[in-house]
Amino acid sequence: MQQTASRLPPEADQVLISVNPKAGRGSASQRVDRLVELLGQHGFHVEISTDLAKVSARADQLHAQGQLRALVGVGGDGTAAELVNRTAPGVPITLLAAGTANLISKYLGLVGTPEKLCQTIAAGTLLRLDAGVASGRLFLVMVSCGFDAEVVQRVHTHRESGGRGGHIGYLSYIRPILESIRSYEYPEIRVYCDEPGDGHAEDQSSPVIARWAFAFNLPCYGWGLPLAPEAVATDGLLDLCTFERGSLLQGLRYLAAAQFGGRHRRMPDCRIRRAGRFRMTSDKQVAYQLDGDPGGFLPVDVEVLPGRLTLVVPPSEEEPR
Repeated sequence: MQQTASRLPPEADQVLISVNPKAGRGSASQRVDRLVELLGQHGFHVEISTDLAKVSARADQLHAQGQLRALVGVGGDGTAAELVNRTAPGVPITLLAAGTANLISKYLGLVGTPEKLCQTIAAGTLLRLDAGVASGRLFLVMVSCGFDAEVVQRVHTHRESGGRGGHIGYLSYIRPILESIRSYEYPEIRVYCDEPGDGHAEDQSSPVIARWAFAFNLPCYGWGLPLAPEAVATDGLLDLCTFERGSLLQGLRYLAAAQFGGRHRRMPDCRIRRAGRFRMTSDKQVAYQLDGDPGGFLPVDVEVLPGRLTLVVPPSEEEPR
């Protein structure tokens, strides 16, 4: 399913900037100030807020009136997902990257400089992409369950229990990874899939059995790991990648195969398929994560929402895969 870019109307001259003070590895305040200055020089009216509820409601209001140029999220992938979940379909969103991985910004060519982002907003190129939804919450990049989701769950548990509300960086993952290596038992995960265009995920006759399970809307994963490099953001489907065997040694084997030429796709214990709807479940407690944030515990029902995302992108990135 192909979707083409469109343009914002010239009368849309209001820009909202949502600043997440907990995102990223350092302060983005100087870049925000510079962006505000540049947008003002282009004749745009700018409002800044750190209150997600207020800025989302304001974005919905301005969008309904045809005045919203862009809602700018200052943060990472979690910030983008939060804004999408809090705003109405069609609200034009873009990003000033200030997170840890910034997978979405990199995919869309949003390089993180105020000058480039101002040019992007001024050009007003819109791109509509699919989103996923897991138990009612939208995600932009991927959902996964298993070892990596256990690590994500532990990162956020440590953050909350320690009373630390600051940035999450790569070093924040070291202790949770070591803890998960020592204690994670790799429970069996069952994935019940719809075939493209078929009925419902309630058909549980032939589940995929796995110890690791991933589903991608965009072909992005941390550290550039190409688990689903052929994922297409406009095809109305999610790309599933599952691994059957569970242990640290097997995980390293899968990691090496994926990193070197995508060889994991030829492994007999790796399954690659596409589906518009599926269900992940387990007899034991297994965490799942959405775009690097904890989502909860299985079971979880997942489906794709075609064209749900409206993004303001550089003109040269009108048609990413």
